[in-house]
Amino acid sequence: MIPGVHNVSFDVEDRELFVLVGPSGCGKTTLLRLIAGLDDVSDGKIMIDKKVVNNDPPKSRNISMVFQNYALYPHMTVMDNMSFGLRIRGYSDDEIQSRVLQAADMLDLVSLLHRKPQEISGGQRQRVAVGRAIVRKPKVFLFDEPFSNLDAKLRGETRGELIRLHQRLQTTMIYVTHDQVEAMTLGDRIAVLKDGAVQQIGKPIDLYRRPKNRFVAEFIGSPPMNFFHVTVLDRGDSLWLDQGHFQLKLPLRYQRSEFLKDGAEALLGVRPEDIHDRLFQTGAVTEGNNVIAMVQLIEPVGAETHVHLEAGGTRFIARVHPDNPLEMNQPMELVFDLEKVNLFSKDGKERLSLE
Repeated sequence: MIPGVHNVSFDVEDRELFVLVGPSGCGKTTLLRLIAGLDDVSDGKIMIDKKVVNNDPPKSRNISMVFQNYALYPHMTVMDNMSFGLRIRGYSDDEIQSRVLQAADMLDLVSLLHRKPQEISGGQRQRVAVGRAIVRKPKVFLFDEPFSNLDAKLRGETRGELIRLHQRLQTTMIYVTHDQVEAMTLGDRIAVLKDGAVQQIGKPIDLYRRPKNRFVAEFIGSPPMNFFHVTVLDRGDSLWLDQGHFQLKLPLRYQRSEFLKDGAEALLGVRPEDIHDRLFQTGAVTEGNNVIAMVQLIEPVGAETHVHLEAGGTRFIARVHPDNPLEMNQPMELVFDLEKVNLFSKDGKERLSLE
């Protein structure tokens, strides 16, 4: 049997909003189901409040899970959907009424309590599913891609609501998504998964600025990081990177590195926002930081333009000023911000760090 996840180990802090992110099939939902007790653990331990819960049934773990498909009872009202779990656990009518009204008030659902799921919008149905979890007052909330069925505008609004809800409830939440923008927006910390293994865990800005490997660098950020295969040139007083079509001069701090020897091959990673249009560049254009590339595709996106370029057989993207009079199949002069680049091993499996 092939394991869904392997050698996965992480701690989630009390009251933290922890996000599991990765492509489809990487093991995110499997991890969530293991935590919830819906699947059995073949090896290792799951601990909640310092207690091993591997053999505890789901109902004993004091966890609430919000699913992608809402899982509401269509014949029940919003009130009945939210209260159903409490009723089967034997709570009194007064306690049920109090909890449901409190959750409905948090989620702006009070006026909808008498309606049925088909009579309310997708976003409201999702809030009902969240409300049903809230009324149980669990130790941990588990969210399995709960907003994936919503349109882009509603997803953005609902993310903001979840952040405010987390601040108000002060409860531990574990959130699964394949959307890196959602992960960056929501997470106090993020775990990036690939093929059932954790690639990196950290705060959103740390994953963005200091990705551990090429996979994390490409997955976190939109548009993704650009990569160039380069060879190190040691010119005595300076280190250069030779891409074949262009050469870039590294900042002085790289000269003390042990991994950048003359002739060594590496992978240069540059974020699209760190590649500037020479016409609109406000900083200094110095020796070894400018590149000439051919414009392949122009994507205006409002406040900026994404330009697809090609240089020396490598395709890459720059985010530039929207007023630039760009033309297809024409050369464009660019300035690379070499203070913000990342260097990786040739195979991309390891970030070469000066820290």
